[in-house]
Amino acid sequence: MREKSEVFKVFKKFKNLVEKQSGRSIKVLRSDRGKEYNNSEFDKFCEEEGIEHQTTVSYNPQQNGVSERKNRTVMEMARSMLQEKHLPKAFWAEAVYTAVYLLNRCPTKAVQNMTPIEAWSGKKPSAKHLRVFGSICYVHIPIEKRHKLEEKTEKGIFLGYSTQSKGYRIYHLKTKKLITVEMLSSTKTPCGIGMKKK
Repeated sequence: MREKSEVFKVFKKFKNLVEKQSGRSIKVLRSDRGKEYNNSEFDKFCEEEGIEHQTTVSYNPQQNGVSERKNRTVMEMARSMLQEKHLPKAFWAEAVYTAVYLLNRCPTKAVQNMTPIEAWSGKKPSAKHLRVFGSICYVHIPIEKRHKLEEKTEKGIFLGYSTQSKGYRIYHLKTKKLITVEMLSSTKTPCGIGMKKK
C-alpha cells in the first residue's frame, strides 16, 4: 500500500482473503480515527458486512495497544535491517514486508507452542529457505539468455520473499530493477553466508 487512500481497497481484499482461507468472518475492526477508516464508503461497507467498526479516542494509541506495538516492532526491525546493510530508504517497503514475513515465522506469546504462520496454515514452517536481508547474492542466468562464455550468474541484493510464488525478491544490480527468482544460484555460496564472488 503506497498511500493511506488505498486502505479501503486493501481492506476489502484482506477481508476476502482471510474469510476464504479461514472459513470465518471478520466481526470487529478496530482502527484509529483516520479519514481513511472513517468515511461513508468504509462505514457503509462495514455495516453491510456485519462488521462492528470500533475506533480509538483521538491521540490515544494505547487503546489499540497490540497493533501499535506490533507496528513499532515491524518498523524497528525494518529500520535495523536497512541500516545494517547500508541500504537506502527506497527499499523500506521490501524491508517491512520481510520483517513481517520473519515475525510470522517466530514464536510469540499470542500463540502457544507455535508460530503465527503455523496457527494460520496448520503447517510447521521451514527455515531452510531463509536468507539474510540485504546480502549480496547471485542470480542464475538461464542458458537461453546468455552466450557460452558469459557469466552464469549476475549480482543482486537479497530483499525478501515473493508473495506470488515460491521465490526470492532480488534487486538486480545490472538492470537496477526488482526481480523475482525461483532460486538463487547454487554455483555460489547461498545469500548471507560469507558472500564473496570468486
